[in-house]
Amino acid sequence: MNKPKRHIAVKSIVGIVLLLVVFAAVVSVIGYRSFSSALMDQYTEGAFLTAKAAARLIDCDSIDEYEQSGGTGEKYEETWAALDTLCNTSGSTFIYVILPDRTDYAHIKFLFSTIDHNSSYSVYSFGYLRDTTNDEYREKYRALYELESDRELVVRNKGYIETGNHITAMIGLKDYKGEVKAILCVQRQMDVMSKTLRSYMSRIFLAFAVLALLVIAGQALYLHRVLLKPLNQISEEAARFSAENTPAETRLQDKIKSNDEIGVLAASVDNMEQQIHDYVDNITRITAEKERINTELGLATRIQAAMLPGIFPPFPERAEFDIYASMDPAKEVGGDFYDFFLIDDDHLGLVIADVSGKGVPAALFMMASKIILANNAKMGKSPAQVLTDTNTAICSNNREEMFVTVWLGILEISTGKLTAANAGHEYPVLLAPGGRYELYKDKNGFVIGGMDNMKYKEYELMLKPGAKLFLYTDGVPEATNAEGELFGTGRMLAALNADTAAPPEDVLKNMRAAVDDFVKDAEQFDDLTMLCLEYRG
Repeated sequence: MNKPKRHIAVKSIVGIVLLLVVFAAVVSVIGYRSFSSALMDQYTEGAFLTAKAAARLIDCDSIDEYEQSGGTGEKYEETWAALDTLCNTSGSTFIYVILPDRTDYAHIKFLFSTIDHNSSYSVYSFGYLRDTTNDEYREKYRALYELESDRELVVRNKGYIETGNHITAMIGLKDYKGEVKAILCVQRQMDVMSKTLRSYMSRIFLAFAVLALLVIAGQALYLHRVLLKPLNQISEEAARFSAENTPAETRLQDKIKSNDEIGVLAASVDNMEQQIHDYVDNITRITAEKERINTELGLATRIQAAMLPGIFPPFPERAEFDIYASMDPAKEVGGDFYDFFLIDDDHLGLVIADVSGKGVPAALFMMASKIILANNAKMGKSPAQVLTDTNTAICSNNREEMFVTVWLGILEISTGKLTAANAGHEYPVLLAPGGRYELYKDKNGFVIGGMDNMKYKEYELMLKPGAKLFLYTDGVPEATNAEGELFGTGRMLAALNADTAAPPEDVLKNMRAAVDDFVKDAEQFDDLTMLCLEYRG
C-alpha cells in the first residue's frame, strides 16, 4: 500500500495554525490599537496633570514681575527650583514657560526652562528667543491666548531624530482677570510608551506561541485518536480486502466504535466488502453458467452447421450443375437455412428458408422445418404439395406461433426444367446465358406455420446451359450501415452483375464482400444466407 505524501493530520494542523495566525494577527492589531489608544490617553492625561501641578507653583499674577526680574530674585528662583523638582519627579522631560509674540505667534521667549537631568536636553536661559517650531504650534498658542481652548496637545511621533518622539501638553497661565499671561508646556518623551507597547506585543506573541503549541499538541492527539487511527484501520482493511477479496474476521464497526462520519464510513466499508464479495461470487457463478452456455451454444453451432450441406462440391460426379451455399448467423446459432439434395438421379431439390426470430429457438424451429421439408420432398411430391404438407405438419404443433418463409425448387437435371413454389420468401434472381442477373417476381404464398389449411401454387422455369439461380434471405438486402441505410436489392443486383461469369462460389464471396464494404463496422442484426446454382446441362 502506498504511503500518503502528506498526512491529513499535518494538513489539518497547518490549517488550524494558519487560522490561529490570522486570529492572532487580528486580535493583536485590535489589541495594539486599543492598548495604544488607552496608553496614549493615559500618557496625555499624565502630562496635563503635571502641567496643572506646575501651574499651581507659578504665581500667574507675577508673570510681569518675573519677566522684569531678568531671571533673578528669590521668588523667581524658588519657582524655578520647584518646577525643576517637579520635572525630575514626574517623568517629564521638559517643563517650560514661554511668552509668544502675540502679533503672529512666530516667535517665543522662554520665561522658565527646566529639564530632566538624565535627558540630553539643555536648559534654555531666561529670555531666550527662538522661532516657533511650526504652524501647528503657532495655532495652538493662538487658541490658548484667545481662550478658544483651555489646553492643547502636540504629538510628534514621526521619527524626530533631534528631539525624539514626544508629546507636549500646553495650558494657559491666567491672571486674576482670567487673561492668559503665558503658556506652560510639559514635554514627555514617548520612548517609555514605546517600550510599554513593545512589551505588550511581546507578551501577546509569547501567549500566541504557547497557545499554538498547546493547540498543535492537543489537536495532534485528538486527530490521532478520533481520525487518523480509525482512518488507518479503514485504509489497511481496504488494502487487505483488495488483495484477499474476503470479508474481515472482525468488522470495522466492531473496531471503530463511533457514531460520527468515521463510524458511518466504517459501516459503509463493511457493507461494501460484503456486497463486493457477494457480487464476485455471483459473477463467478454467472461466468461459469455463461461458459456452460457458450459451450452448449458452440455445440449447437456445430450441430446446426452439420445439419446444412457444407462440403463443396457436394456432387463432384455430376457435371450437369454446380452449386454453392453459405449461412452466416447473426448470433451463435441462426434461423436461416439452405438445403439441396438429390431426390433421384434426375431431380435436385433446392431449399432456402428464413425462420422468424433469432438464436436457439429459431435454430430448433429451423432444424424441424428442414427435416420436414426434406422428407416431404424426397417422397416425390411437387413443390406446392411439399409446402402444403409441411405447413400442415408445423401448424399441428406450433405453440410458440413461429413461422418460416421458404422457397423450394425441384430441378429436372436432364431438361433444365425448374418447378418452384414460394411461401412468403424473397424473390429469386435469375441469370440467362449471356444476360444479366434479374429478379424473378414469382407469386408468394403465405408463410409456413402462419395459418393451417393453406394451399400453395407452383410455377415452372426452363434453365438453359449457363443459366444461374441466386437465392438469398432478407439479411442480404436488409443489411444496414451505421447511417441506417439499407443495402437493398439494387446494390445486390449491381454486385451480382459486376461479374456475371463468376462461378457459384465466387458469386457468394463477391456478394459477401459487397455487403461487408457497405455496412463496414455496423453490427449485423440478421442472418446472411445465400445459395447459387449454375446449370450446365
